[in-house]
Amino acid sequence: MFAVYYIPFRVNCMRPILVVLVFCLLVSLLAAPLAAPAVTQSVNYAEEVKTIQEDARVKAAFDHIDTDRDAILREWIAITEINAPSKQEQERARYIESLLRKHNLDIRYDAAGNLIATRKGTAGRPVTVFDAHMDTVFQPGLKIKATVREGRVHAPGVGDDTRNIEALLATIRALDAANIKTKGDLVFLFTTDEEAGMSGAKHYTKENKGKVDYYIALDGGYEGFTYAGIGINWYRHHFIGPGGHTRSRTPPYSGSLPLARAIARIYELKVPTNPSSNLNIGMLGGSEVVNAKASDAWFTVDLRSTSNEVIADLEKQIAAILEEEAKREGVTVKTDIISSSPAAVLPGNRESHLVKMAEAVHRAMGFNPPIGNAGSNNSSAALLQGISSISTGAGPCNDAHALTENCEIEPLYKGIKKILLLEIALAGLSQ
Repeated sequence: MFAVYYIPFRVNCMRPILVVLVFCLLVSLLAAPLAAPAVTQSVNYAEEVKTIQEDARVKAAFDHIDTDRDAILREWIAITEINAPSKQEQERARYIESLLRKHNLDIRYDAAGNLIATRKGTAGRPVTVFDAHMDTVFQPGLKIKATVREGRVHAPGVGDDTRNIEALLATIRALDAANIKTKGDLVFLFTTDEEAGMSGAKHYTKENKGKVDYYIALDGGYEGFTYAGIGINWYRHHFIGPGGHTRSRTPPYSGSLPLARAIARIYELKVPTNPSSNLNIGMLGGSEVVNAKASDAWFTVDLRSTSNEVIADLEKQIAAILEEEAKREGVTVKTDIISSSPAAVLPGNRESHLVKMAEAVHRAMGFNPPIGNAGSNNSSAALLQGISSISTGAGPCNDAHALTENCEIEPLYKGIKKILLLEIALAGLSQ
């Protein structure tokens, strides 16, 4: 409450101006205390997370994770040993579904094959999505057998991304065991095709735009998180000519020669580190037999940057190199765009509720989180649809996308607690 004083003025032409000036002064004085500095907001987030962390139900959920360790490890291994190449995730999805059916969840599949399990809140909003992708980069038919030694699990795909699939399953069990209810809905999303173009997440986020408040992609990460996505463009460049036999008297006319020269020149290009950018040539192809000149020699380029302008500039430089080398040998160039995903930067996301809360959760769990803008996962699909999103993960791993992939076991349990705390902090603890 505040008092309003009447100040008499002489009736003259100045009175309206004086009234306006006094009114503006009162408004400015009253409004000044309402503009809280940014540090106050940060302290509030920290206090809010601390209150949640000290709730008896949350402590009980953490205790359940500790007592469930052996089951978590067994289930993590079981999921990992089901090979799930991109677009062939069905067997793994059915196994995960069988585990979800033990809980009170709304379960469905969408047209992209994503497995969606919703834990309804008491108020229905906010809607918070936690995404872990089901697919791997490994070839169909690969027999996966996980081994445990020296505190690590070794198996292809054990980190990317079954550690995070298991983390979500473990949090669901802990939420139920502690009888925790949230205000908002928690959506546990197990996506398809992340490794080959993110088509599963792209379908889900496009279909649910406007219905989702926060989107957390669990894919890599542990101590910190990212709030923006790096742009990723994949190309296949072809040098096409008449080819011929090894002994033919024609000029080389083999696409392999301009290909080799182009690759060498491309790797000499200056790729900036700030903004974060990367370039890789990962695949090559040519003729089908040893004694033939390549009529179609090709190579792939993986071009990444947090700046769409950098991608466009490198793209232009590469195109110029290709044309010059093709002209030099009398062949032609053809470029296929395998996939294209621009840098995903949502204005203001760094200062958003989601990012501030995520930072507070990480600090409450004892991390000093690195917070970056170069995520490379399903978070980008959400950001490009205007959905506030971050990416993080449940545990530290090595050798992603290699047969030697492995993860530390002990940190996973702390990572699961971190994710559980983030779920509750974002969805809101219901009484």
